[in-house]
Amino acid sequence: MYRFVLVLLLAASCNADPPALTDYDTLDLPGQPNIVWIVAEDLSPYLAAYGDSTVQTPNLDRLSAEGVTFTNMYSVSGVCAPSRFSIATGVYTTSAAAQHMRTTMRPAYHEETGVPPYEAMPAPGVRFMSEVLRMHGYYATNNAKQDYQLQAPVTAWDESSNQAHWRNRPANTPFFSIFNIGVTHESQVWARTSDSLRVAADLDVPVPPYLPRTDLVLRDVRRVYSNLKLLDTRVGNILAQLEQDGLLESTIVVFYADHGGPLPRQKRQLYDSGLHVPLIIRFPGGQLGGTRDDQLVSFVDLAPTTFSLAGIALPDYLEGQAFLGPYRSNMERAYIHAAADRFDAEYDTKRAVRDQRYKYIRNLRPDRGYYLAVTYREQMATMQELLRLRDEGGLNEAQAQWFRTSKAKEELFDVWEDPHELRSLAADPAYAEKLDELRQELDRWMAQTNDAGTMDEMALLRQLWPNLEQPVTAAPVMSREGEAVTLSSDTDGASIGYQLLLDGESLGPTWQVYSGPIFLSERATLTAMAHRLGHAPSDTITFDPR
Repeated sequence: MYRFVLVLLLAASCNADPPALTDYDTLDLPGQPNIVWIVAEDLSPYLAAYGDSTVQTPNLDRLSAEGVTFTNMYSVSGVCAPSRFSIATGVYTTSAAAQHMRTTMRPAYHEETGVPPYEAMPAPGVRFMSEVLRMHGYYATNNAKQDYQLQAPVTAWDESSNQAHWRNRPANTPFFSIFNIGVTHESQVWARTSDSLRVAADLDVPVPPYLPRTDLVLRDVRRVYSNLKLLDTRVGNILAQLEQDGLLESTIVVFYADHGGPLPRQKRQLYDSGLHVPLIIRFPGGQLGGTRDDQLVSFVDLAPTTFSLAGIALPDYLEGQAFLGPYRSNMERAYIHAAADRFDAEYDTKRAVRDQRYKYIRNLRPDRGYYLAVTYREQMATMQELLRLRDEGGLNEAQAQWFRTSKAKEELFDVWEDPHELRSLAADPAYAEKLDELRQELDRWMAQTNDAGTMDEMALLRQLWPNLEQPVTAAPVMSREGEAVTLSSDTDGASIGYQLLLDGESLGPTWQVYSGPIFLSERATLTAMAHRLGHAPSDTITFDPR
């Protein structure tokens, strides 16, 4: 336990220093650099770059040595689907009814809640970031997890599959390629019970103070680190492929996780254990290698930053800010924000704001306990062990906190002095000024995002879908002047995808993004469809000039 606390305190002490001065103006990047994202699942910063050397991760160590390590990267949610929505769009979950965990799948949850499956509904004109990159000449691939709280439009990717890879692109085309690596996912803590690659049974692993140090818990924590080694191998494979293709030095490599760790009181929480993730960025040539950046970064900043690095002016709908590239913000973030609502079939409503040192959490349903009986999580031995010891009265004060049956309306934590967020300072008069500052900032953010967190989910759905029917995107309308064909949809903000087919060709998996007149020869037919995010896609239409 001591060693785990020490690791986090070391990380916190880094934050106590003035932010590291990283001179991004010195970067020498191609006009349209290739960009690779390597995305881990359910991973807190349990890496040597962040002070935890429990297991060796040579490939991630290499990334850190040759890149910039960001010490203050935070998810907008402690779970994947809402987080991935904000990553994909650059807007907050609470702006688009994307805050509830899993709105589009898992019929059992919807049967239990009485709320039918539905899609998040961002404002008109919000696009997948990959689509924007495609509009500017990038070849965009996703390998392979999506889970966006809504259906991805056909315009989102050149390819999204287990085979998606930059190697499938046309020659001399810049690429944006995502590789999702699932070996660190929560499910892999209980799924790898006989994994021959797991770490030694006697490995000394750190256990956070909110978990008991029993044999079952130690086994799960060891498996977390074992899975981290598997992740490191996958990262090394991707770096090796870039080197084999002669592309490493023309590619920006970004490594991060989709939210915090997989263990109980980590995933799904608004504590740093659920929100704080690693972020390491390697620039071509290893520029700025081995440096640290302590500025606050949020998941909503990933889309604008990627656009900025690609030289793309930032769309107006973005709610994040660029922290790199020619369009980076003149001011670093003062705060990050996060939300937690329904998880599977269990309801709660919490909001958080954090500055460099303090975390404020507002519990909008203080009548509900901290622990939610999420069936998925209860497959883990550590969760079963916690419940057993709770029922037997065998938990100490720190471990029993999570099982309190009601919550304070407000909580305030000094995350430098209390990195596990076990001692709320909200009632301490010495912190009244900080409490009021963060309270007002949360009010501002909730108003800005039109947060529907206090609204019943069924009432929210009726607002999104009149008569509980999903709106349908209007089909494209074609007009022609000579060989130039223009496309439009009566649905505000809809994207349009199209395919040009010669005689005998059938529709393929890749749709081009419509951005202007298409020149159509007499030998080709044009098939198009429209899709506004959150709406059902339109029917396809076909135009044959003959």
